[in-house]
Amino acid sequence: MRILKFFCYSFFSISLSILAKEVVVEELTVTEIHQEMESGLLTSEALVSFYLKRIDDIDKNGKKLNSVSQLNENALAQAKKLDKIFKKSGFVGALHGIPILLKDNIDTIDGMANTAGSHALLNNFPKNDAFFVNQLKQAGAIILGKTNLSEWANFRSTSSSSGWSGLHGQTRNPYDLTASPCGSSSGSGVAIAANLATIAVGTETDGSVTCPSAINGIVGIKPTLGTVSRDGIIPIAHSQDTAGPMARNVTDAVILLSVMVAEDKNDANVEPSNINYLQHLKKDGLQGKRIGIARNLMGYHKGLDETFEQAVKDLQAQGAIIIDDTNFENKDQWGDNEFTVLLYEFKHDLNLYLAATAKGLPKSLSDIIEFNTNNSDIEMLYFEQEIMEMAQNKADLNSEEYIEALKKAKAATQKDGIDHLLTKYNLDLIIAPTTGPAWKTDWVNGDHYLGASSSAAAISGYPHITVPMGYVHGLPVGLSFFSGKLSEGVLIEAAFSYEQAANHRKPPKL
Repeated sequence: MRILKFFCYSFFSISLSILAKEVVVEELTVTEIHQEMESGLLTSEALVSFYLKRIDDIDKNGKKLNSVSQLNENALAQAKKLDKIFKKSGFVGALHGIPILLKDNIDTIDGMANTAGSHALLNNFPKNDAFFVNQLKQAGAIILGKTNLSEWANFRSTSSSSGWSGLHGQTRNPYDLTASPCGSSSGSGVAIAANLATIAVGTETDGSVTCPSAINGIVGIKPTLGTVSRDGIIPIAHSQDTAGPMARNVTDAVILLSVMVAEDKNDANVEPSNINYLQHLKKDGLQGKRIGIARNLMGYHKGLDETFEQAVKDLQAQGAIIIDDTNFENKDQWGDNEFTVLLYEFKHDLNLYLAATAKGLPKSLSDIIEFNTNNSDIEMLYFEQEIMEMAQNKADLNSEEYIEALKKAKAATQKDGIDHLLTKYNLDLIIAPTTGPAWKTDWVNGDHYLGASSSAAAISGYPHITVPMGYVHGLPVGLSFFSGKLSEGVLIEAAFSYEQAANHRKPPKL
């Protein structure tokens, strides 16, 4: 989560020798992995072994990216079991044998705690998988491990450092070890950029999937709110929270999304989706698309703007119709109401999650605040917990202040925001730079966030996809595509077509 600011190795070739042929695992897509499995040249066991060694060599030692916070000790055994099933009856699902990393605020029963990066939840071992994690497993995925995050999804302090948690320390950007990885899904972004797993899952309240994806040169999808179950995710706010896929290419992100999306009848305000996401992977997906440019969501970095102008030309070359200056006239009205809503919902939603945890763990936000105060030597080394304290001082969700703020925030970004622009200019979608290039990690002053385009889609609950757009001084930047409710199909077509034509993804090198 980012609020008031943005709360977002030596890359060498390792080859895996299997049978008589060398299979270069780095950058392999889900489809390519399955093709190698079908040909008998790759197994899930070998794939998991490859990633475990790479995590040890690069993430824990070597360049010490510190993106993976926990490992599943049963991953190899699970891979072997899936290999046996494959030999007997073929793939069990779309993610058969694929190693996946989960952000460390998602429940899983693979012997890994769900910590939110806090010592307070060091022993929070869930009794059940999150609803969508169960979907992943049914599709054959292997939960390889969990990834570090900005502690409490960056909803603790206004002066926090993205990618830092009291429990796991600082995650580092693989393109520049001194630069921010953004957050709060920092570890997921870094790990996928550095080829430490095939795909990963992050969570977003406002920019926490899209910012670390853009800054680490990968694809991130924030789906329509409610299409992916919120069950088993340590929350900030139910009116904005969602999990989303993070991958090195649009196709893998869409494959993962198609498995994650399922109707959870126990999730309040679920949004059923009948979209066949994979059918929208069209190389000519930009042809005839009317695309608006939100220019008042840019202008904060010259190099970024120059890179964006080239992206616009690339879109036009693929048949897109560009309508310029389709600006959000009310964008300055979003922030205060959003922050008010998040404070109220954080207290309410976190209390519900903590109440269901095991005996001996904190049971409320007030318990977390007290824990941090009593353990300030490990939890508050660099910044405080003023956001948590502000949330604790709020009343319940029956408050007029909350009800009015929620109403205004949704209206400003839906009816008077994205929907208004789509209708006024007859647009299919809107674009803007996702965020600027990575700033330097600074534990003293916190994040030096310049700007981004995430808030309209985040507050409205509408979908948002970011795709690598190029580089500014060697640092990746992303191009954002967003549109109305359940418009993932349109966005996937545009994002995939752009990706295939521009092909900006480059693995990190030092």
